[in-house]
Amino acid sequence: MSAIRAKNTKPEIIVRKYLFSRGFRYRLYHKRLPGHPDLVMRKYRTCIFVNGCFWHGHDNCKAFKMPKTNTEFWKNKIERNKTRDKEGLVQLSKMGWHTIVVWECQLKPSIRLQTLTALEYTLNAIYLKDHSVGYRDLEEDGQSEGLAAESREDPIE
Repeated sequence: MSAIRAKNTKPEIIVRKYLFSRGFRYRLYHKRLPGHPDLVMRKYRTCIFVNGCFWHGHDNCKAFKMPKTNTEFWKNKIERNKTRDKEGLVQLSKMGWHTIVVWECQLKPSIRLQTLTALEYTLNAIYLKDHSVGYRDLEEDGQSEGLAAESREDPIE
């Protein structure tokens, strides 16, 4: 198990290269946040976890199979990992962070582009939701005068 990498895995690098090529900037492995997210995007207030299906016990996944030897050890280990992951996600949510989990099986070549496009769409939606000012917000602030494409009561002559 010491040969298994925890950082800079192939699935992580796939996600990082895609996001960077689309103009997203991030920090890696933030130690102060619960769960130690793989990617932290402060601008989007989002943490991204890229999980391996085996190590994190992805339910209903073909890539996750319980080993036939030393089954009790692996069962306990994977359950501890799942519990730790859930606790980290809950703590981040309480702190106001959005969390996204990308599974290794979602990055298979046949569905990779679909997964990464959905990730990009989700990040943009999060940003717009958190940073956009709606029309009703402007009315409440008293700034509704002079908006483009608004009808005026007195016609301009």
